[in-house]
This record gives sequence, C-alpha cells and structure tokens, in this order.
Amino acid sequence: MQIQLLGTSGCHLCDVAERLMRKLVPIYQFDLAKVDIALDTHLMDEYAMSIPVLRTQGGHELGWPFDEAQFEAWFNSANE
Repeated sequence: MQIQLLGTSGCHLCDVAERLMRKLVPIYQFDLAKVDIALDTHLMDEYAMSIPVLRTQGGHELGWPFDEAQFEAWFNSANE
C-alpha cells in the first residue's frame, strides 16, 4: 500500500509526522510518498489549513494530530 504524506516545506508538524511515518514504515510495510501541497493549487486550496494529512490511493485520510495507535487503527481500516 502507498500512503501519501501531504505537507509542505517549513511545516514543523509535517516534519514531526514524517519522522513518525519513517519509524512506522518497516513495522507496517507501506510505501511513503511525500506530496508538497504548495506545488498544486487544488491541494493547496483543500489542505492548506489542515496539513499534515495522510492519504491512501483509495481516498482514506487521517488528519493531524495522530499517534501510532491512531495510525494503526486507520491503517487497518484502510486495508479492509
């Protein structure tokens, strides 16, 4: 499964979320793709006030704040 981390440079919370996701990649075995919303007007309009956000290709989203337990529940529901 691929999970997108929607964020942008200079976003402290995005950096915190990325560190958490990098820690979880080997545990849950997903591909992490960083998406800079500043490079896409539509994404900027939709997510500018809510980043960081995790998103699957199936459209499941998890907005900040989240921790490992919340990620695990979201990840499992996205895989059902």
